Amino acid sequence: MDLMTIIKERRSIRKFDDREIPLDVQNTLLEAVQWSQSWANTQCWEVLVIQDPTIRLQLQETMSKGNPAAKAIVEAPLLFGLAAKLKSSGYYKGQAPTKYGDWFLFDLGLATQNLCLTAHALGLGSVVVGLFDHDKAREVLQIPQEFEMPVLIPLGYPAQTPKPPKRRDINDFTHYDTF
Repeated sequence: MDLMTIIKERRSIRKFDDREIPLDVQNTLLEAVQWSQSWANTQCWEVLVIQDPTIRLQLQETMSKGNPAAKAIVEAPLLFGLAAKLKSSGYYKGQAPTKYGDWFLFDLGLATQNLCLTAHALGLGSVVVGLFDHDKAREVLQIPQEFEMPVLIPLGYPAQTPKPPKRRDINDFTHYDTF
């Protein structure tokens, strides 16, 4: 499968079959994160591989009401949490040289994209979950204060694959030279 096909066919998957994900596949997913680009190669990410069913239930309780991914938190064969060290990405000699400050969300976005596209290329589905009580999740996972964990990613073999959503036309979002 070529890269554009992987990009175009990847979907948010919230229902998985019960097949386990082999360790070598899990390691390939982690390698995709390892090779993600980051601000000045800071590699600010930390990956939590969340296996304990009790912890997963506690994380499910942090989900916002009606979050369609809530079941996937406990039912997916694999659950990753991506955290980032604060004041690392986007900083040089302890200072943020751009008006945007900490770039950890940008770097985690890149790592998340690498992870999800690699998962799809390996026949897995994933969904990026950001709508949950982050402070409660921090307590459940015992995340130190100098880190933030804005995303959970359930992964597994898809039980179903949704149809592609409508996409904006390239001409609707492309500007040349000026906005």
